[in-house]
Amino acid sequence: MSENKNSYTKFMIMKKLYKDGNKQVYLLSNKNGYKKGKLSVKQNLNMGEVIEVEDSTEGTIDISDFEYIKDFNLEDYLPSVKRPINDIMADIEEITKECIISEEGKILNDYFFNDEKFLEEFKHGIGGVSMHHNYIGGLAEHTLNVMYLTKVLCDRYNCKRREVAVLSAKLHDIGKLYELDYKGPFKYTLQGELEGHIVIGVQMIDKALNEIDYPFSEDFIRRIKGCITQHHGKLEYGSPRACNMEESFILNYADTVDATMNKIEQIKENTKEDTWSDYDRRIETKLYL
Repeated sequence: MSENKNSYTKFMIMKKLYKDGNKQVYLLSNKNGYKKGKLSVKQNLNMGEVIEVEDSTEGTIDISDFEYIKDFNLEDYLPSVKRPINDIMADIEEITKECIISEEGKILNDYFFNDEKFLEEFKHGIGGVSMHHNYIGGLAEHTLNVMYLTKVLCDRYNCKRREVAVLSAKLHDIGKLYELDYKGPFKYTLQGELEGHIVIGVQMIDKALNEIDYPFSEDFIRRIKGCITQHHGKLEYGSPRACNMEESFILNYADTVDATMNKIEQIKENTKEDTWSDYDRRIETKLYL
């Protein structure tokens, strides 16, 4: 393979996706992003292995001819957000200053985002394993986008509890820091498999309330926890409760829009214009681009 380096690329096996006839489809990754690759089901690749394979500009890669790479730097194969993470965090802080104005809102926000350990993990967190924002910094990028969309929807539709909605948007996915393992090939932790990020997120809020010496109002806490609990919208989408508050509906719509459009953006990067993309399970269709 070394004779023509320009046409070969190194990828990490990030995940085994699904079978397509007599082929197994894998999710491949490096620092530049993702590709899908197909290999005969008679052969097998394991998560975390790195291979060198002939690359194609668009579409799925045929990985029938490849070489294993034994000596590699893990960070070279973990996709990262394209925008500087500190710029993302600055935008999050700007919306926070505008919308989180009550004493109890600031205190709950600061419990998490003034904690250096939490903040460092948050900046490196991923938004998903394969569904959306599945790259280092993806959690922060997704959080910013959901906060922004929540703010816009609150202003446009005169939401009575704008602060609760925006703070809930900021906290809605903090459970993913313990649900998802982003320190190697992206995968679910045992806690994530057993509990999921919604339950974990509510537990994190409860821990904060137990440690903060402040008389939070019952309504404030009930609504923050309610938004986190309901942010997937429906039971069949993983919410313990379906939306039944104005602010939780807004958060759910903002979350869904950003997750969907991020997935579409990733599909666009690997699909030639004026052609059909592969079928994508996240959006349950193929796209004509």
